[in-house]
Amino acid sequence: MRIYVVDAFTDRPFAGNPAGVCLLPAGEWPDDGWMQKVAAELNHSETAFALPLSDTAEADWAIRWFAPLVETNLCGHATLATTHVLRAERGLVGTVRFSSRESGVLLAHTDEEGSITLDFPAAPGSEVPVPDGLADALGTEPEATFRTGALGDLLTVLPDEDAVRAVTPDLDAVAALTRREGLRGVVITAPAEAGRAYDFVSRFFSPAEGILEDPVTGSAHTALAPYWSGRLGRDGLTGLQASVRGGLVRTAVRGNRVHLTGNAVTVLDATLHA
Repeated sequence: MRIYVVDAFTDRPFAGNPAGVCLLPAGEWPDDGWMQKVAAELNHSETAFALPLSDTAEADWAIRWFAPLVETNLCGHATLATTHVLRAERGLVGTVRFSSRESGVLLAHTDEEGSITLDFPAAPGSEVPVPDGLADALGTEPEATFRTGALGDLLTVLPDEDAVRAVTPDLDAVAALTRREGLRGVVITAPAEAGRAYDFVSRFFSPAEGILEDPVTGSAHTALAPYWSGRLGRDGLTGLQASVRGGLVRTAVRGNRVHLTGNAVTVLDATLHA
């Protein structure tokens, strides 16, 4: 069985967000424990497993995502990485439909230039009081916080780009807070400095799921895009995830859907023996 590592939301290797991709043979899903062990072995923020479906199904592939410690409900960069592998290895052109357990059918569109656009459900936030302990965990005082519904993140607004870049979180405290609040992770965000080639910045922390800081989190942009589109008054924006590796996500709000566009690069093509 082939297994791949793909850097997503970047056009060069060793940047963006690496994801494991495993294209399974037709049939039944493997044992959940085996998939979790493969994800732990790769130890990237997510590993996607894709199962081909019959011609009569509502989608072309079923997809599941595993972090090093748990299965997750939605992952943008690993879906983009899977689409990239399908195009490079299986000659995919046009649109692929992925059936997910929690988020319905997800679409991925490929173009001739190599970009991939994901069509995901929007996750607009609902403002909530700043949770106890969040300011101490981040080392800075948030301006506002929003719960993102089924996505399960806490969207945390800081005053400016420098504040986002300067955060050095207490990850044990973040993990305790997300467990207490029933969250997947914490997203911090702010407007970009004037004159930048992007519109907003963000970072993402999910230590309770084994993801200390995710390099580029596509799914978080399903909440970031509606927030910043509403605040800035434009449907089409570009977000920079200001991690060490970094990556750009082009976003477009389309009603109750969000389009996330980026590139990807394969860095590893291997045989999975186990």
